[in-house]
Formats: sequence, C-alpha cells, structure tokens
Amino acid sequence: MHKFGIIRALLRILVFFIIAAMVPPLTFADAPEQPAIPADDEKFLDKVEHDTFLYFWENADPETGLVADTSQPGAPSSIAATGFGLTAICIGQSRGWITYDDAYKRTFRTLRTFKNKLKSEHGFYYHFVNMKTGQRMWNSEVSSIDTALFLAGALFAAQYFKGTEVERIVHYLYNRTDWQWMMNGKKIMCMGWNPEKGFLNAYWDWYNEGLIAYVLAIGSPTHPIPPESWYNWRRAKGEYGGHKVVYSFFGSVFTYQFAHAWIDFRNIYEGDLNYWQNSINAAQASKQFCIDNSGKYTGYGETGWGLTAGDGPDGYKGYGAMPAEVLVQDGTVNPYGMVASMPLVPDIALKSIKGLYEKYGDKVYGQYGFKAGFNVNRNWWSKICIGIDQGVSVLMIEDYRTGMVWDYFMRNDCVKAWIQLCKLRNK
Repeated sequence: MHKFGIIRALLRILVFFIIAAMVPPLTFADAPEQPAIPADDEKFLDKVEHDTFLYFWENADPETGLVADTSQPGAPSSIAATGFGLTAICIGQSRGWITYDDAYKRTFRTLRTFKNKLKSEHGFYYHFVNMKTGQRMWNSEVSSIDTALFLAGALFAAQYFKGTEVERIVHYLYNRTDWQWMMNGKKIMCMGWNPEKGFLNAYWDWYNEGLIAYVLAIGSPTHPIPPESWYNWRRAKGEYGGHKVVYSFFGSVFTYQFAHAWIDFRNIYEGDLNYWQNSINAAQASKQFCIDNSGKYTGYGETGWGLTAGDGPDGYKGYGAMPAEVLVQDGTVNPYGMVASMPLVPDIALKSIKGLYEKYGDKVYGQYGFKAGFNVNRNWWSKICIGIDQGVSVLMIEDYRTGMVWDYFMRNDCVKAWIQLCKLRNK
C-alpha cells in the first residue's frame, strides 16, 4: 500500500476512536428482565439447546474449525454456519457442556484458518469452502451477508475471550473487511462478487437479514460506509391478521431473526419503528397465516408455522407467509422458524415446539435437535440438519434464557458506533 494510503487508514482509525471518546458514553436502556421459566420448560429447552449445540461441536473439522453446511456426509463448509458456530461454542462453554480450554482451542483454530488459509477478496469470503483446505466450493460467490454472519460470530467470540489472541485475530479480520468496496459505487450494499463476472446484480435493498451487514459496515473503524446507507433500503409496510409489519420480500421469518440473534433491538428505535416489535409482529402474522391456511396444508397450524427458507421436498426454497411481496409455499414447515422465535413470542413458540416434538417425535427431531423440515401433505420428512438453521436456534434460545449473546455482542464498539452514527434512539 502507498504510504499515503497507510496514513489515511491510520488517521481513519484515530478519528474513529477520537469520536468515540468525545461522544458521551452510550448507555443502553435497562433491558427487560429475563423471564422465570417453569422447571419442565427449562428442562425441555436445555435438551433442545444442548442437542442443537452438538451440531457445531461434531460437524466441524477439528483442525480448521470450519463448520459443515449440512449434516449430509461430504458437505462443504458454510462460512455463515461457522460464524454461528463461534458463538454456539461459547454458549456451550458457558453452560458447562465443554471446557474453557476446548472452547478456546476450537475458536482459535477456526480464526487462524480464516486468517491464514481462506482466500478472501477485500476481506470477504466465499460462501462455501472445503472443510479441510478452505478452498472455494461449488463456484460460490464472495458473499457479503455470509461474511457478515461469520464476523458477527467472531466479534462475539472476541468479547467472550477478551484480552486473548482470539480477540486480536478477530479485530484483524474485521478491520481488513473493505465494506466500501462491496458497495460497488452504489448507495446500497451488493450481495456479492465472483471472479468470473464481478459484482452480482443483486443488492441489499429491502428489509431483511442484511441488517447485520449494514451494522458492521457502518460501525467499521477502517472501511465504513456512509450512515445514510442505513436509510437507503426499502421499508415496505404490510399487515396480516391485524399485525403490522415492515416486511421482507419473501416473508421468511429468518429475515426477522438472524440480526436479532446478536443485536439486542429491544430498546433501539428508528423514529417510531422498533425492529424488535416488528419481528414479534412478523412471528404472530406467520402463525395466524398458517392457522388460516391449515385447511389446505395439514402441517400448518398451532405446531406448524414460522414459515421460512429451508429444506423442502423439492429442494431448498424461500418459504414465507404474509405479508410478503412474493409468496412461496407448498405445505412445508421448517421447525427452526418456530424455535428461533423463542425470545420474540416465547409463550407461543415454546408451546408450539413442544407440541411438534410430542406429535411427530423422531420424524422431526434427531441427535442435533429439530431437523430441517417436513411436509405432512406429501409425507416428506427431512433427514438432515442445516448449519445456519441450527445456529440461529441455539443463539435465540440462549437469548431467551439468559440474554448472554446480546450482553456480549452489544459491548462491541462497532455496534455503539452504528447506533450513534445512524442517530437511532435508545429508550
């Protein structure tokens, strides 16, 4: 890098920390107390969380730490699943399922792999990589959202293992991510790039899981994008069953969950819009939609809602419920949509997943928790688990039980910077 480029980079970092020092310390409003959970429910949730955690402990390469995209033999690694796994490993340690030393070693090896082995483009990684070599798989794209999900998991680990080499590697990886490059000269972020064709013709221009990428990009101390970009994506408003929602394109509930797994939106407001309440409304709308359509699809109803992207009888699809711009449905239910709704609508979600477990048993539940999907009308029952499904499930159950993930993640300076720079209100 030219010496003036180095100077500009150093000045940018210096200015970031000067601003952080000058602005009054960001104090978060008192979060709601975590609920008291009845003993039977606690036992059930502990089983589900533990079994789901095991996906990440047993489906990662022990040397590289890369986590498998699915439980199918020979599956490549998903960098997003690996990011969820970094947080899940810490959760497992906090609950005594693995030792501190084992958790640290796995986390360190994973981060070392990203630092020394994985090919990156401007700090972004390929969506799918070989479990052992880290080489690109399936001609996948360099993905902005999957990189963001990896970095979210890594930034959590940096706080959990604060003052260690883990924290230092995480900051190196995060600080080299060139979010400005991924904007491709536009006012919104591109979804990805590949070496054959360049930037994809797809952008994060709607409300969806891309929120987490914008948070990390705006809060970056080295390559930040303009705070105005937060307000450049579309906020389409709709309603179903009396539940008003700023909705995502396909109405898949994971789009209301992924960012929430790490970011505590409960007391953060964008004007009058609170994304926490918005996700509650989306979960309630999804349930009502499934109840209303249970006559057509047998699996829908009290134990079958939370329609979301996932495995189906005809392959992976972006299932969803109203409100949505485009609706994809065939009677398939992906249970993680309900599981990851635990902190949003706990009474509804807990009753539903317990009912689903009791109703269908090992057809929907296995050694790594709830399986990827089922379709009663077509007598189809998925045999696999998907890494990102299991990841958001573990994190959201822990968010409901203790709020630990939020507690650690919200300590990151980039999150505080995002809130301040975007002039969001913290009630």
